[in-house]
Amino acid sequence: MKSGLGNIMKQAQQLQERLQKTQEELAYVEVQGRAGGNLVEVTMTCRNDVRRVHIDPSLLVDADREMLEDLVAAAVNDALRNAEKTSTERLSAITGGMNIPGLGLPF
Repeated sequence: MKSGLGNIMKQAQQLQERLQKTQEELAYVEVQGRAGGNLVEVTMTCRNDVRRVHIDPSLLVDADREMLEDLVAAAVNDALRNAEKTSTERLSAITGGMNIPGLGLPF
């Protein structure tokens, strides 16, 4: 029985190491969020660091400030959802889809 518990502990440690490595890698994975028919695009990492904001030049001429702010907010929110989805998919691949309490991202 002792060796069975030892194997479980070893597997748990390996799982923890793979999860930590994947979380570190997610800090560099980029996702996009879009709004306004792709007129505004936000690129961010799965660590929620915004890397780029692209605003189509036509918006700078025709759009009012409030509409542009709304589009940027919508694109950021879309990017956040995409980052969460990507992170969940990658971490679920490691855990076999198990919902492990406390597994939330450290970011």
